[in-house]
Amino acid sequence: MRSFRNAALGLLGAAAVAAASDVHELKQDTFSDFIGKHDLVLAEFFAPWCGHCKALAPEYEEAATTLKEKEIPLAKVDCTAESELCSQYGVEGYPTLKVFRGADNITPYTGQRKAEAIISYMTKQSMPAVSLLDKDTLEDFKTADKVVLIAFFDATDKTSNETFGKVADGLRDSFLFGATSDAELAEKEGVKQPGVALYKTFDEGKNVFEDKFEQKQIEEFIGTSSIPLIGEVGPETYAGYMAAGIPLAYIFAETPEDRESLATTLKPVAEKHKGAVNFATIDAKAFGQHAGNLNLEVGKWPAFAIQETVKNQKFPLLPQDEKLTEKSVGKFVDDFVAGKIEPSVKSEPIPEKQEGPVTVVVAKNYQDIVLDEDKDVLIEFYAPWCGHCKALAPKYEELAQLYSPFSTQVTIAKVDATANDVPDDISGFPTIKLYPAGSKSSPVPYSGARTVEDLAAFVKENGKYGADAYAGTEDKDDEKAELKKKSAADEDSDDEKTDMPHQAPAATEKVAEKVKEAVKEKASEVKEAVKDAAVDSDSDAEDHDEL
Repeated sequence: MRSFRNAALGLLGAAAVAAASDVHELKQDTFSDFIGKHDLVLAEFFAPWCGHCKALAPEYEEAATTLKEKEIPLAKVDCTAESELCSQYGVEGYPTLKVFRGADNITPYTGQRKAEAIISYMTKQSMPAVSLLDKDTLEDFKTADKVVLIAFFDATDKTSNETFGKVADGLRDSFLFGATSDAELAEKEGVKQPGVALYKTFDEGKNVFEDKFEQKQIEEFIGTSSIPLIGEVGPETYAGYMAAGIPLAYIFAETPEDRESLATTLKPVAEKHKGAVNFATIDAKAFGQHAGNLNLEVGKWPAFAIQETVKNQKFPLLPQDEKLTEKSVGKFVDDFVAGKIEPSVKSEPIPEKQEGPVTVVVAKNYQDIVLDEDKDVLIEFYAPWCGHCKALAPKYEELAQLYSPFSTQVTIAKVDATANDVPDDISGFPTIKLYPAGSKSSPVPYSGARTVEDLAAFVKENGKYGADAYAGTEDKDDEKAELKKKSAADEDSDDEKTDMPHQAPAATEKVAEKVKEAVKEKASEVKEAVKDAAVDSDSDAEDHDEL
């Protein structure tokens, strides 16, 4: 009886929470009307079993309550119940968030999945790119967000007005922009017209831009001044640091107290190099594995390293057992800025002999092979643990074998991107790029189906030499027709549903056997992944030791 009573009370409590929700739950028959009645709506397309959706739920609810006061509604759609509606709006993963300004003006939500970030982002979306300010509205606007930019220029200065407008249009998702032509306000704020003041809730609170009033200079000023002198690297901030375009210095420490202490110690170093190097602490307990990506030894804390984000070069401060002081770190950063330190390069040994049709690349021979101006080089960036890479392997070997007659013009190569530092931006595995002869600064990424025929066509179409891997082969037309037939069959198979790469027919029995083994292995991996997903679906969120 008691258990029944407790269960009943629990259900009543859940019902009360649901009734009190400020998030509007929409369905196929209510969605269009709701979007039509509101000028601005943020809609979340979710699945109840999705761990990331569960983690977002309380943040989304909090944001909805705050934004309700600003008449910016937040809505959600259960895609397991409203599959047709979700398909209509191109939902392919969960959660997907979209900003609606009517039925025809839809943009993806690109902010962070935290209440504060959602509130900030949607507040910006509700305002014009540049808000016109006066003496009555200036003070409130200055504190409307973590970072606010206000331009001061004469009412007749159309050029500055247009320039600032372009900056605001490009960055409106990230910052609030205001402007005033009141000369007295400019004088009061210590800004010479035309100029810009950046107000922030951290560090010194305010920075003034009085350089040449041009778009590029203003954007660079914002990029430098809007980032804390010593911030914190995490999943919510990592992309911003990478997008800043200047080197990032990591301070690894395990406890908040240690991170705060080191931030205080190294503040003078950060101040000295502001605008040249960004500084940030990082939780070594949660994200310690990232130290390995910077060629530091994982587990030895505290630690310090600089990443040249544009070139993806790493500069670890070694040895790690030395204490991090203002003097030791300061000298290291001084030498880095002066170009006196060589980047640390992680590399496997150069193979004594290339075995097999695919050329093995490591960091130490990357430039000699991939950047060889005389050859078209197709390179696969893979990870040994990647199931998709394993499935691709036999087809990639077959492709390399087909190109063996063109060895003076084309190289088919691969590199283990987990064991070698490469100068390429790799966002997932496998990543495939073609470096055409004579155009090494403009690699062409591959995004097609992972079939031998499609890869060969890609090399032919984008390489300098237009090498045709099938030219001169026996029964060329029949082989191509069979490949096309198999690829078409793959499109209708369960491979696509499980996100498995499509399998192309092998050229020999030996390769065919490898393909079968790869498919079996992949099927096993998918089966295990489904099991893991079922377990993970009961958790509130997924834990990640990554940025």
